[in-house]
Amino acid sequence: MNSPAFDHNLYAGCAAQIISHTRELAAKGFTPATAGNFSIRMGPEHAAITISGKDKGHLTEADIMVVNMANEPVATHHRPSAEAALHTHLYRRFPDVGAVLHTHSPTQTIAGLLHADEGRVRLRGFELFKALRGHTTHETEFDLPVVPNSQDMDELTASVDVVLTQPNTWGYLIAGHGLYAWGRDISEARRHLDAFEFLLGCELEMRRLRA
Repeated sequence: MNSPAFDHNLYAGCAAQIISHTRELAAKGFTPATAGNFSIRMGPEHAAITISGKDKGHLTEADIMVVNMANEPVATHHRPSAEAALHTHLYRRFPDVGAVLHTHSPTQTIAGLLHADEGRVRLRGFELFKALRGHTTHETEFDLPVVPNSQDMDELTASVDVVLTQPNTWGYLIAGHGLYAWGRDISEARRHLDAFEFLLGCELEMRRLRA
């Protein structure tokens, strides 16, 4: 692998931020078992990302690895999870993306399944749209994309690439799987994730009340 060396001080700072957010999200029930993965861009060449198979509520710096934008491990014996490809895809496609968070809350998982055939969750009239960068009013509609799940990461990445056409989307659902949310830094990505969780919860409750 020919990726240039990375800044270890930057890596340590990114790892600390990831660990802080993963512990909070694990406590909220967003990362059951060892589910979920989280990353921060470390510049044009690298990203710090959680390794697979670890309880996200008990991560240490040793559980955060570095990959290049081809999704190859850098200076580590760890292998990235297959889903790390979805993180690096977002970093390659959107140069302003600085962090990606992937969680598996029941709300996200159920919403993805219920709206899989539509290919989107259409949200209307919510004040909390303003928590999403670039959205300034509740008087609008917002389509959160839903893509079919697949164990083939090339196929899944291609499905995601096709649906990311709406400006300021900031997230998508994988049916029966969970949510990917991102932002210019990890704080913004977390705000977007929390907003989507609330909006999807409201949409599911409205669906239940209409039944």
